[in-house]
Amino acid sequence: MNDPSHPYAPLTSENAALVLVDHQVGLMTGVRDYSTGELKHNVVALAKSAKALNLPIVVTTTARDSMWGPTFPELVEALPGVEIIDRSSVNAFDDARVSLAITATGRKKLIFAGISLEVCAAFPAITAVGKGLDAYVAVDASGTFSETKRQVGLLRMLQAGVILSDYATLMVEILKDNARPEAGALYGAMDMDWAKLVGQISAVYAKAR
Repeated sequence: MNDPSHPYAPLTSENAALVLVDHQVGLMTGVRDYSTGELKHNVVALAKSAKALNLPIVVTTTARDSMWGPTFPELVEALPGVEIIDRSSVNAFDDARVSLAITATGRKKLIFAGISLEVCAAFPAITAVGKGLDAYVAVDASGTFSETKRQVGLLRMLQAGVILSDYATLMVEILKDNARPEAGALYGAMDMDWAKLVGQISAVYAKAR
């Protein structure tokens, strides 16, 4: 991924897909690096942004009927009609249905977010790198249970060649141009109403010229 003979290719609506792993109510209760409200906001905003940009979205849970409970309701509401694949494997990529769903997107750049960061997000992202894909992790849409877990998870992903970022930066990279018709929906999805206001002000000034 960092090979100088292969320059970085930006994320686009045509080459990227989003994979959301284990954002479940039981796991949410153990998150300590973000408040529940902030993490929910970030995950939902990421999902809505990906929808606004027409990205394929794969969603998976682990042991939802026995251990960790269902996906939190706000995320389910944000993704109507999206199948949530339940599995038993720790690494989401080890599940044949999840792997097939990811492969079926046809995308070579995969954006991951999950609880916990160092397992649910990191393991499939590292696996994706091993398969020759570009893997990104939206760190602020991926909570975990202690500062130690957070730090070692980040280090392990960096060592493996995973690209770390925040969800808004990844989505804006895909947007690329604020003149795109998706821009308003994207900033609205990220709960950046101030950005829409700036656009409205600019439109008023443009008319006054």
